[in-house]
Amino acid sequence: MNAVADPPEVEVVIEVPRGSFLKRGSTGRIDFISPLPCPYNYGAVPTLIGLEDDLLDAVVLGPRLPLGTRIRVQAWGAVSLTDRGMTDDKLICSMHPLSPAQQRDVLRFFHFYARCKALLNLLRRRPGRNACEGWCGAEQALARARPRDEAWHGPRVDF
Repeated sequence: MNAVADPPEVEVVIEVPRGSFLKRGSTGRIDFISPLPCPYNYGAVPTLIGLEDDLLDAVVLGPRLPLGTRIRVQAWGAVSLTDRGMTDDKLICSMHPLSPAQQRDVLRFFHFYARCKALLNLLRRRPGRNACEGWCGAEQALARARPRDEAWHGPRVDF
C-alpha cells in the first residue's frame, strides 16, 4: 500500500463494533454470528455502492465505536476481496496513517476472513471463488463504487 499525502475522507456508519460477534449487513439484519470477535470497527460508506451491489465496506481502526456511530475518517487504502466471484472492496480507514505493522495485520486478517467466508459460503451452498486479492488504493476502490440513489434498498444477493 502506498502512502497518500492527502487521503480521501469518507463518512462511515459502524455496523459491527470492534469486539462484536454479530456480523450485521447494510440493512441492519444479522448476517451471521462469528465464533471470533471482530478485530476492527466494520461498517460502510452510506452514500456509495460497491461492485457487489451493497454499500461500500469500510474498516475503521482504533478504539471500539458503538453500533450506528457515524464518523468522518481518512481512507488510507483498501483491501480487495473476492466473495463468491464478486469484487468486494474494503476501505481501510484511520485517523492516522497506518504503520507497516498495521498494514500487515489488516492484510493477514482479510486473508483469514476470505478463507472463513469460503467455508461459510460452502455450508450455505453459495458457490463462487473467495479470496483476498491484496491492497489497492482508496482512490481506486472509491472510483469503482457508484453513488447510492433512492432506488437502492439493499443488496440483490444474500450475504
